[in-house]
Amino acid sequence: MPAQQFILPDLLSQCPLKGATNPHYAQAAAESSAWVKSYNVLSDRKLAFLLQGSSELLVSHAYPYAPYEQFRTCCDFVNLLFVVDEVSDDQNGKDARRTGEVFLNTMRYPDWDDGSALAKMTREFKQRLLAFAGPNSYRRFLMHCDDYVNAVAREAEYRERGEVLDMDSFRTLRRENSAIRLCFGLFEFALGIDLPDIVFQDTHFMTLYWAAADMVCWSNDVYSYNMEQAKGHTGNNIVTVLMRQKNIDLQAASDLVGAHFATLMNRFVETKRLLPTFGAGLDDAVARYVEAMEHWIIGNLEWSFESQRYFGAEHARVKETLVVMLNSADED
Repeated sequence: MPAQQFILPDLLSQCPLKGATNPHYAQAAAESSAWVKSYNVLSDRKLAFLLQGSSELLVSHAYPYAPYEQFRTCCDFVNLLFVVDEVSDDQNGKDARRTGEVFLNTMRYPDWDDGSALAKMTREFKQRLLAFAGPNSYRRFLMHCDDYVNAVAREAEYRERGEVLDMDSFRTLRRENSAIRLCFGLFEFALGIDLPDIVFQDTHFMTLYWAAADMVCWSNDVYSYNMEQAKGHTGNNIVTVLMRQKNIDLQAASDLVGAHFATLMNRFVETKRLLPTFGAGLDDAVARYVEAMEHWIIGNLEWSFESQRYFGAEHARVKETLVVMLNSADED
């Protein structure tokens, strides 16, 4: 008999980081939500899901230090990602790639425009981004945009074929199609810094970077599993990959996510002590970037239980008990 419920790993108890929220949340959230609604790119159902999920609240937790203009831009970007993600979720690989390329071409080329609402939304975000982004961070951001679009299209192709990847292949894909690298790419924009590439070539720094990114991805996957299985979209989830590869049940996979999160957190804490000096002019900026990663890790956990994105009206109960009752396909 299939499982009717499972217990989430207690990731908050494994996370020693301290969270915070952005004082500009209320005003920027209202403006960003109105901005998305004004384009009528989502069905009423998907728009209601976006608003219920409180994307801007996630941004408040993830970028609590951002000044107003930068914070509003981060809100717009996370909402824009939601639009791309929700549209491509219902598409095959070819159409998902075409949707992604509208976003990518608008980001890349000053005069590119196919007349779509998605292109206009992307162009407005790009204008806000360029007002504060440094040349190094913007160049890296565009690279991550390219990788994101390719990964989302591959995800749609795998979904079309009903293919579930092995662990190593999935980890590589998830780091890109989750858009976490794009979200991390906004740190420098929000902090007013522009790190040279040498920082991102440092082994210790990148160990921190990938540990943080994976903690966000793995926690998102275990938290969103119920919502995704109700939609029939379980292939792009580490829980499904673990169940298939290790031939284990849902509860055992959830437990493994918790164990791996603890490993990643220990790795993050230990590696932070090993960061080298990058010189007097850079060390403070690098420290602020690392702190920004910490805000994303803890902020994502806290938001997951404050919003209705993953657990609906049951979010407070799930936070308290960690018990998730599995929805049937018509309850998504």
